Amino acid sequence: MSVSDLTAGAAPRPGLTARELEADATYRKVLWRIMPFMMLCYVVSFIDRANIGFAKLHFMADLNFTDAIYGIGAGIFYAGYIILEVPSNMSLHKVGVRKTLLRIMVLWGLFSAGMAFMQTPMHFYVMRFLLGAAEAGLFPGMLLYLTYWVPLSRRARFNALFTASIPLAGMIGGPLSGAIMHAFDGVAGMHGWQWMFIIEGLPACVLGVVAYFYLQDGPASSTWLTAREKQIISEDLAQSAPKKAPGETSMKAALLDPRLYCLVGMGIAVLACTGGVFFWLPTIIRNSGAENVMTIGILSVIPFAVALVVQFMNARHSDRTGERRWHVAVPAFVAAIGWATLPSAQGNLPLSMLALTLATAGTLGLTGPFWTLPSSFLTGKAAAAGIALLSTIAGLGNLFSPMLVGWMSATTGSLAGGQYYFAALMVIGAVALLLGVKPEALAPVRRAK
Repeated sequence: MSVSDLTAGAAPRPGLTARELEADATYRKVLWRIMPFMMLCYVVSFIDRANIGFAKLHFMADLNFTDAIYGIGAGIFYAGYIILEVPSNMSLHKVGVRKTLLRIMVLWGLFSAGMAFMQTPMHFYVMRFLLGAAEAGLFPGMLLYLTYWVPLSRRARFNALFTASIPLAGMIGGPLSGAIMHAFDGVAGMHGWQWMFIIEGLPACVLGVVAYFYLQDGPASSTWLTAREKQIISEDLAQSAPKKAPGETSMKAALLDPRLYCLVGMGIAVLACTGGVFFWLPTIIRNSGAENVMTIGILSVIPFAVALVVQFMNARHSDRTGERRWHVAVPAFVAAIGWATLPSAQGNLPLSMLALTLATAGTLGLTGPFWTLPSSFLTGKAAAAGIALLSTIAGLGNLFSPMLVGWMSATTGSLAGGQYYFAALMVIGAVALLLGVKPEALAPVRRAK
């Protein structure tokens, strides 16, 4: 499936009105202008937050760290992230994406590169906390930014394309991290993992400056859209906006909306399990029999490549049918099967790769439809606050999950307990979503062609 098909089809489709053809062309233009850069930024972001999964293979011995120390460092990233996530998203709504990305990306690039010089557990904890604080607001901010450009009927596919950056980061980051650690080990007296942090961290600083000059804060300020194209986007956004009562655009409205809290269980599951994939996948592959870091990097591409396809197909079908809940729940159940299978697959590389693929594809495959749900019933400042609030509360799972899994691994000598934990999170999240968020509670979605 092509990118153009994902956004509405590259060629004219039979049975469409002139207005619909204009809209298709407009949103293809929007996609090709903003999406590649947004995806590049998030690929770099995810590589920089998750590359400790590969660095762990070597720095644990070099620095005499335990799995418990690693789990705390992996999780404490989300403490800084959680503290500043809502303020960052509210700031983006006020000052715009250009200034927000400049701040976020320059700081996170510096802190990511600074990981190369950690020597003690406290250094590890502080740098991970600062990295999380710097990145705070990037993911919900990008989701909010898309609501300025894309109507609800097309948003799951745009969201899925953006969140495809996550498996792309895995596909690129694994082989890249493995190659850097292998090729640069010993250069200038530094370990390979130190060079990895520096080489993968500093590009974010450059991208932050580019973002300031390349992006626009919304369609109205764009110089590359025609007046007619701006009118189409404005009309479509107004038509697809959830119906609201007076005062429903405030942050208070988001805080008091029970529908938002019904999404929290699934939010915790998807963020915790996404972190679980990135933080532990290299270790799981190594424990299954692949020991060379470059081999591990190459094998890590497989689950993410499958997840990329599943993301596109699931989001495309969700937009075409207008259904969201089951397009989230079914992949979640698939992910749970994958996680629950991993303990019995340890030592069997093919079976471990199959289980990892199910866990990864299921976890990432639900992201497009899931992240459209808050904007199905919130608008304006409430949407900005609601998306960030959901991401923040869900982030609590990612704060404590790596610590819990690291502690269980250090205590039992096995990752099995953590893998069963991730499976349980997915099942609980899916059931909570299906029972707590009824179809009638969501704004009707006009089916995409």
